[in-house]
Amino acid sequence: MEYMEPTPAAPLTTTPTTCSSQSLFPNSSNSPPSPLPPPPVVSSPCAACKILRRRCADTCVLAPYFPPTEPAKFAIAHRVFGASNIIKFLQEIPEDQRSDAVSSMVYEASARIRDPVYGCAGAICHLQRQVDELQAQIAKAQAEVVNMQLQHANVGALLCMEMGQLQSSTQPNSQQSQSVFDDDTFVTSYRQPSFMEDDGDSNSNSLGSLWEPLWS
Repeated sequence: MEYMEPTPAAPLTTTPTTCSSQSLFPNSSNSPPSPLPPPPVVSSPCAACKILRRRCADTCVLAPYFPPTEPAKFAIAHRVFGASNIIKFLQEIPEDQRSDAVSSMVYEASARIRDPVYGCAGAICHLQRQVDELQAQIAKAQAEVVNMQLQHANVGALLCMEMGQLQSSTQPNSQQSQSVFDDDTFVTSYRQPSFMEDDGDSNSNSLGSLWEPLWS
């Protein structure tokens, strides 16, 4: 058996392949870049679900009325009524009345915490007492106004009576003064006789001339 030497194998030649950008991204120069997807919106759970430590769903009944910025609002109502009772109560009434119902529950729960015996009834009684006191003050003020008006009317009537009496008392005095004035004018208007208007010397001379024959 003859030994045959192995023939060396021919070396493998590899040709480099060039990939153009056009082959990888066809129509890259003509098409605009695709927009980025919007970031995921992380919705904060409502105050009720945060306190209850549960997942807040989109259909949560408590979310519109207990926002995450007001956790004390739900804490007060939950302390008195309980979450299940609040949800049950809101589901039984129309949606347009739920906001007022939540406000009423929060107010009643706050009053119950302040006054465990009377609750909101105590606050209502206190307000009613204040209303009664104010109404009594208003009635008293109205009575004082009526009294002042009556006094003003009485004073006006008395002044009118006094003015009438003064006028009636001044009329006779004026008549008397008029009569006295007429008497004075009559006295001053009376003239002495002409034979008495001469002076005293002429009268004595005439009388002396008349008595002279008697003495002679």
